[in-house]
Amino acid sequence: MMKNIRAVFFDMDGVLFDSMPAHAKSWETVAKQFGFDLPYEEVFMNEGRTGFSTINMLMQRTHGRDATQQEIDDIYEAKCQEFNKYPEAPQMPGAMELLIKLQRKGLALYVVTGSGQPSLLERLRLNFPGIFRPERIISSKDVKHGKPHPEPYLMALDRAGVEANEAVVVENAPLGVRSARAAGIFTVAVNTGPLPNIALEAEGANIVLATLHELCEQWESIVG
Repeated sequence: MMKNIRAVFFDMDGVLFDSMPAHAKSWETVAKQFGFDLPYEEVFMNEGRTGFSTINMLMQRTHGRDATQQEIDDIYEAKCQEFNKYPEAPQMPGAMELLIKLQRKGLALYVVTGSGQPSLLERLRLNFPGIFRPERIISSKDVKHGKPHPEPYLMALDRAGVEANEAVVVENAPLGVRSARAAGIFTVAVNTGPLPNIALEAEGANIVLATLHELCEQWESIVG
């Protein structure tokens, strides 16, 4: 049962920024360059993993072994370079409207992302000034186990000083939903990608919506 909500944890890619198409194309291109097969749609199913986890998954699947640190560094650097070739991802429609509404309600707002790309993390400060302080951003650099492990959201609970039933997660990815639900947090999935709703429902999403505008309009009824 939810108590009075004190904190809201947002995923970044596909929730705050419409950046997932560029991520998916970048991963697909770079994977092929290094001899892996990672179809565009599969990137969305694995969204939320850290770069290390994604590369290690590909290495194990293709060569039956873990990736070396040098391989991880080389592949992730190539992926970041490929991603930076794309135009800057815009804010997800409705993101600012929702954040301002929740901030005015006095809720603590956090970002919990599997990304570690400095260019995107810096854009949080530039696009949403005064909303996400550095200590309220949990990225791949902060955790040992990324999504779908619950550690990222357990860390968010700890930093916010709240219990699981005093928080809400806003996610768009199946593995992100799994991570949040494993941490015991009520999870709203906003399906901004190409996956069917069932992919999010199967991981335990409490509610699946189509847009952040819907979440903004329905916020009181959802948390009430």
